[in-house]
Amino acid sequence: MSDPAVDAVVVGGGHHGLVAAAVLADAGWDVCLLEATDHLGGAVRSAELHPGFVTDLFSAFYPLSRASPVLRSLDLERHGLRWSEAPAVLAHPLGEDGSEAALLCRDREDTAARLESQHPGDGGAWLDLCRRWDVLQEPFLRTLFTTFPPVRGPARLLRRIGTAEALRLARFLLLPAKRMGEELFGGEGARLLLAGNAVHADIPTTSPVSGAYGWLLAMLGQHHGFPVPAGGSSGLAAALARRAEAAGARLLTGERVERITVSGGRVRAVHTAAGTTVRVRRAVVADVAAPTLYRDLLPADAVPARVHRDLDRFAWDTPVVKLDWALDRPIPWRAPEVGLAGTVHVGQGENGLVRWSADIESRRLPRSPFLLVGQMTTADPTRSPAGTESAWAYTHLPRGIDDADSADELARRAEDVLERFAPGFGATVRRRTVQRPSDLQDADPNLVHGTINGGTAQLFQQLVFRPVPGLGRPETPIAGLYLGSSSAHPGGGVHGACGWFAARSALRAHGPAGLLHRAARTAAIELLQRSGRDDDRVSG
Repeated sequence: MSDPAVDAVVVGGGHHGLVAAAVLADAGWDVCLLEATDHLGGAVRSAELHPGFVTDLFSAFYPLSRASPVLRSLDLERHGLRWSEAPAVLAHPLGEDGSEAALLCRDREDTAARLESQHPGDGGAWLDLCRRWDVLQEPFLRTLFTTFPPVRGPARLLRRIGTAEALRLARFLLLPAKRMGEELFGGEGARLLLAGNAVHADIPTTSPVSGAYGWLLAMLGQHHGFPVPAGGSSGLAAALARRAEAAGARLLTGERVERITVSGGRVRAVHTAAGTTVRVRRAVVADVAAPTLYRDLLPADAVPARVHRDLDRFAWDTPVVKLDWALDRPIPWRAPEVGLAGTVHVGQGENGLVRWSADIESRRLPRSPFLLVGQMTTADPTRSPAGTESAWAYTHLPRGIDDADSADELARRAEDVLERFAPGFGATVRRRTVQRPSDLQDADPNLVHGTINGGTAQLFQQLVFRPVPGLGRPETPIAGLYLGSSSAHPGGGVHGACGWFAARSALRAHGPAGLLHRAARTAAIELLQRSGRDDDRVSG
């Protein structure tokens, strides 16, 4: 290509970028997507670790994908996506050696019966929690998958439950996971089904809102499962790519965007490291981390000084270390029922999770890390030969620590944890690979420092504060430029909402209400710039 012009450029071919490309192309726009690597899908990708053993290199289980109205609307099954599931959703070995386990099942009655056998009363309490989800699920998910500020979801919820109950719900949703578990359940098993899910994000179990996150994932797991794409996570990426191409989008790999041209306050063109320039008639959707967009791709003088200062306080989530194994047989758990689950939370009980989070936040390498383990052949028999297991585990380094030596030591400690809960695990390993933070970022530039959520999921950087205060929607200070990555609301997870919101915002700006939309946006940006000038006068 030599200086072509298109209606929209999507920068980045992660799953959000692919969703944005499909939505814009569906509306009849001429769309070009530019992906830096040789692979589409970003952190949705699988590969053979060992001949015959398929592993997911990044994300692996997809409850949010199956629940997402965004991805459901794209009808990806028509484009080749097939789901597979393990017999049980997840397991959490209990005690010091894991001779017993809490088990989350697709059937809530089965989950409740196991919890009741472990602590009388907890089965009924679990079913009460499920009934609360039945009432709140639709408005809760509508709120989650709506641009901020959401209106219809909370309004519908308020009509459904009333003002007095809304106050109790607000308190419930603000509870830390540890406190929520203590208020609801007498036994550790049920409490850990909440707490273990809560730490899928980088939120300590003693922090506000961690309980809501754990409750959300537990309920989604029971309702939708923790499904995996049959044959590997690349199947999901491929279906998204086929869907976007079917709508007319052009998807180009090996095209790393180096800069975005802005003039007159509007985005004008995108330039790649290979020398390609694509002129833009309407919009650019950036499926890249917020600091990358504002600090690396845009001219410094195009971004308000206030945004630059706010980005100085942008917080990443905690770096990840991931181990991938080709095993010659299933993991020999002390509790046999753990072998039924695709996802396993292992290494810490409810108090241990508090200590582990304290290590993470105080920059100490955890002596006994908490692990998320994926038993991929259990979830999808096509992942490895019969009788074997393709497995992985990941854990977190302390915040701000991402060097190779620390990663290798944490990987060693992780395998010690597995040996404690599954004696003889080491003898099952045919091949082992460690993905350090630098390996993750090299494979997907959006995984900065080996982080996986596009920025912390803690409350101070969510909702109107994501990615920074004042930029809680896809619109940016530059006309025609939209942030469509997990750095935007609602954040991490494979749900497609960030790309969807960005694309829909671009379409609205050029629709019948576009003039009013652009006027409101201009007023907001002027307020942001004026705030920056006022700050300069105060600091001066």
